[in-house]
Amino acid sequence: MGLRINDTVPNLTVETDQGTFALHDFIGNSWAILFSHPKDFTPVCTTEFGAVAQLADEWAKRGTKVLGISVDSVEEHRKWKGDIETVAGTRAAFPIIADTGLEVSKAFDMLPAEAYLPDQPTPADSQTVRAVFIVGPDKKLKLSMTYPMNVGRNFAEVLRALDALQTAAKHTVATPANWNVGDDVIIPTSINNEDAAKKFGKFETVLPYLRKTKQPA
Repeated sequence: MGLRINDTVPNLTVETDQGTFALHDFIGNSWAILFSHPKDFTPVCTTEFGAVAQLADEWAKRGTKVLGISVDSVEEHRKWKGDIETVAGTRAAFPIIADTGLEVSKAFDMLPAEAYLPDQPTPADSQTVRAVFIVGPDKKLKLSMTYPMNVGRNFAEVLRALDALQTAAKHTVATPANWNVGDDVIIPTSINNEDAAKKFGKFETVLPYLRKTKQPA
């Protein structure tokens, strides 16, 4: 059984280029984003790690920690960060897990239990290790996305999804398609009209089951 939305993420002890720690300790009371890669020194992944580094201030504004995962060693990660920082034009301050034994990849259902890395592995051996996991302060999985090796991730969308998750959690609302911060939000059907008026004030009834209101401050 794989990891599903609202499951508690496994509290694995991981080795990174910034030391060894338990995942739950790393998350603490913050939101966290884990983003995984099949191998160091690969072109698409290097641009993605660079994009994450460039968004450091945005993650901090949202009280969110970021954590990379790759199946190579700590030594390789430290070397690779030089390339990442060259591409990004900024420091890559986040840690990267050295998942050489594939424990994290398997626990997060990115690889089957019987998976192994041969001597001199290539990215094809771990190509499904191409995911994004957003985890809440309660250590539960809130969102996951998986990409193929030849399509770079859009971290602006990851940021938008994080905003939507945090808004929904804080105000007990939902967000419509293509929502961005400042757009109207949706009142859940579990809240009746009377309670909706008390909680949100004025709202628009588009359909009996679709009511919109201004994003709460």
